[in-house]
Amino acid sequence: MLRQLASFAAAALALGGIFAPQPAFSADPISIQVDPGVCAEQRYLGRIVSRFDYQVRHVPNLPQVGIESFYNITERRYEPTDDWHPISRRYCTADVVLSDGQRRDIDYLIETDMGFASIGNSVEFCVEGFDRWYVYNGGCRVLK
Repeated sequence: MLRQLASFAAAALALGGIFAPQPAFSADPISIQVDPGVCAEQRYLGRIVSRFDYQVRHVPNLPQVGIESFYNITERRYEPTDDWHPISRRYCTADVVLSDGQRRDIDYLIETDMGFASIGNSVEFCVEGFDRWYVYNGGCRVLK
């Protein structure tokens, strides 16, 4: 009886190895969560929403829409301060949903100590299709 129990246990362990979770290989699709960090902070997103609202009211021939929400926020590039670059810069990108239901790409730049009188951080942004005067070049290229 003891021999049968031992052989049954050995068979169960062998079969368990077949059905055990296997490691993921490089060709297997996996989900990676990237922390957007500073780019997703509400103080910067709120400033963008407010300034975008001002922009569409004061630039002629722009649709009267507002930013409803941000999603897919990512940091594209980070340039820290060093001896040659006294201002740190974060280049961010996201998708926005406008009040008319359209989705647009937005690129924005967060610069440290570049606020009014060098107090606080500065935020520059460009929503594709809303840079009527090409301040950020065609397709918001300056902020990419």
